[in-house]
Amino acid sequence: MEKDSETNGYLDSAQKGLAAGPGEPGTAAGRPRRCVGFLRRHALVLLTVSGVLVGAGLGAALREFQLSRTQITYLAFPGEMLLRMLRMIILPLVVCSLVSGAASLDASSLGRLGGIAVAYFGLTTLSASALAVALAFIIKPGSGAQTLQSSDLGLEESGPPSVPRETVDSFLDLIRNLFPSNLVVAASHTYATKYRVVIHNTSLGNMTQEKVPTGTEIEGMNILGLVLFALVLGVALKKLGPEGEELIRFFNSLNEATMVLVSWIMWYVPIGITSLVGSKIVEMKDIVVLVTSLGKYIFASILGHIIHGGIVLPLVYFVFTRKNPYRFLLGLLTPFATAFATCSSSATLPSMMKCIEENNGVDKRISRFILPIGATVNMDGAAIFQCVATVFIAQLNNRGLNAGQIFTILVTATASSIGAAGVPAGGVLTIAIILEAIGLPTQDLSLILAVDWIVDRTTTVVNVEGDALGAGILHHLNQKAVKKGEQELSEVKVEAVPNCKSEEEEETSPLVTHQNPAGQAASTPEVESKESVL
Repeated sequence: MEKDSETNGYLDSAQKGLAAGPGEPGTAAGRPRRCVGFLRRHALVLLTVSGVLVGAGLGAALREFQLSRTQITYLAFPGEMLLRMLRMIILPLVVCSLVSGAASLDASSLGRLGGIAVAYFGLTTLSASALAVALAFIIKPGSGAQTLQSSDLGLEESGPPSVPRETVDSFLDLIRNLFPSNLVVAASHTYATKYRVVIHNTSLGNMTQEKVPTGTEIEGMNILGLVLFALVLGVALKKLGPEGEELIRFFNSLNEATMVLVSWIMWYVPIGITSLVGSKIVEMKDIVVLVTSLGKYIFASILGHIIHGGIVLPLVYFVFTRKNPYRFLLGLLTPFATAFATCSSSATLPSMMKCIEENNGVDKRISRFILPIGATVNMDGAAIFQCVATVFIAQLNNRGLNAGQIFTILVTATASSIGAAGVPAGGVLTIAIILEAIGLPTQDLSLILAVDWIVDRTTTVVNVEGDALGAGILHHLNQKAVKKGEQELSEVKVEAVPNCKSEEEEETSPLVTHQNPAGQAASTPEVESKESVL
């Protein structure tokens, strides 16, 4: 019988192979069809990567024509439209995804996943800061750049604020932004502390100046406060039970409609990326002088991003999941290209949600819960470039850093990256907090701004990569917990069934034997006849 089955299986496979037509995928004639299918499935990724390359080539070619500022503005117009569309979709996407995600998880799962996410974000950001400080001390980016001035790079108009913010006020602003006084205002403005200098005349005729902090609203979405409000609202709707189900369904429907809009916007991304990259390359005055003057700083920052994003984060993912992290990252090329072109973690959030769910199969409840939080608080790339910039400015001013100051840099960079705005050049403003914490001057921040357009691209890519791998780790741990629960439940059922049967057999078999003694004898010929037929 085994030989017959093997023969039949071989003949079946041979017949299938012969029956395959000339256009089937298994034949040589089906290769064009497979190529067309591959291009159709990965069209968006190929177009996005091509947009980056075309934009770089276009910018390099247009530099020879010495375009005016007005012409550069027109060149950047398609990219500006892309940024406006992505920023338009951020508010409904963040609020609806967090409300529906928090409402779909029970309290224990929400607390467990939230604890794992906070631990992952904190540890990866701290390790990124430590790596950046070590690289800065090894490479010494500030050595040989002491004579560099801002005027050499064409940055006369750029500069730090006249009165820098105190470290305490910066952290108090972070707490204030967690609880916005007006949700409508929080959708477009963020609370920030500014200072008013008050002069006091003493009785002796001396004059003293006092720096009095005053609150003001600056332009920029307070995404931190919106994230906290959406999480609490989702938990509250879950507690309401049947009364809150209608509102939860409303947010779920609005979230799905928002994702449809995101899928439409994604097809415009290649055009916008080409415009953004090309206009930025044309805008720079002298790239050669810039790279040669601050080459060590650029190299240290990008090397830190490559090590952390290419080795450390994939290694953390592999330790938790035992899966190939690079295959996971391969499905996220479109968000990475978007992050590289826009330099904004918040603007990359829509495409990241879409690709991580469709390409990598991450549960929607996990991705829509963790990705908006990660886009706000997880800034591994920003922590790297902030630490390198701090050590660079210290070396620029011939200041030595002791162990206490290094520890302060690590802690402050990790904490301040939480409140860093997910917009272009958002991390530069938080460097002033670190400089004030360790007593370094802030007038050299203009040098950081000169090369921020280069470093900020790899910074944003590492930021969104950390968010994506964190979502993948949480998805794996959640699936593992679900399988463990199902296995325990099946073991309980398997143990319960034999016990019930054994009890029934002990109780009923004597009655059957006495009342119907011919039953067993009648069944014996049937078994013998079946065996004879077989």
